[in-house]
Amino acid sequence: MSQDPARITLTRRVDWVDTDAAQVAHWTTVFRLVEAAEAHLHHRLGIQGETFGRTPRVHVESSFRKELRFFDRAELRLQVDSVGRTSLRYAFHLHLEGDEDPAVEGALVVVYVTGQPQGRPTPWPPELRERLLEGGDQGEVAGA
Repeated sequence: MSQDPARITLTRRVDWVDTDAAQVAHWTTVFRLVEAAEAHLHHRLGIQGETFGRTPRVHVESSFRKELRFFDRAELRLQVDSVGRTSLRYAFHLHLEGDEDPAVEGALVVVYVTGQPQGRPTPWPPELRERLLEGGDQGEVAGA
């Protein structure tokens, strides 16, 4: 099995709506960007029909090292870190334009569930596991 897990880069500007009165981005802005990157990753892997609505968040962690401010250009790099029996861990790094040191870094853990509306943890189907673990670089998604 290839050891080139699926990953994607999302580039966005920090919008006015993402900031507080001091023009500093609210901490939840980072998680919104992580979810946007995840959605694009699953779409590019062609698995969104099997995963959207079936991967609730069970754990999130982050370390904020630098402020994000209004109109900063941010580059969020999201990568599959590991796939367990029913869970998946993403690692993410957010960089400000021109800065190699991350402004924010962290992880998001989701669980694959079936049996709506309650949903029960279910082992990842082999074809989804393969795409997540071997999907490689899915390129960049650029925004405003």
